[in-house]
Amino acid sequence: MRSAVGKRNTHHETYELDLPDGSVLRTRVSRPPDRTNYGDALWGHILRDQLKVGAEEFWRCVQDGVPPDRGTRPGSAEGIPADLLYLLKHRVGLSEARLSEMTRQEAIERIQHYWTTGE
Repeated sequence: MRSAVGKRNTHHETYELDLPDGSVLRTRVSRPPDRTNYGDALWGHILRDQLKVGAEEFWRCVQDGVPPDRGTRPGSAEGIPADLLYLLKHRVGLSEARLSEMTRQEAIERIQHYWTTGE
């Protein structure tokens, strides 16, 4: 991970998770200077805002290996690649709601239609 000025950050370990909807969860693991544990407020922020899970989901994943539900639909084994989602949203102009309903094959067909017709 790079800092705002392009230098490599060494004070945090950064973890990223690409989600099926094309978004990316990112969390950084920092070490408190006095080696204490995280406070409740910071821990809540990490779960809610960075990992997008509740405490029960988090611990079920850690202890039992049950990953949180990230919105994948039954039968959609392959998500839509993030770069394809970006093109469909920013070039074609599809809404987030429409993109969330599309299968991978539908997304491919839609971008091919755009490339051949311009619409």
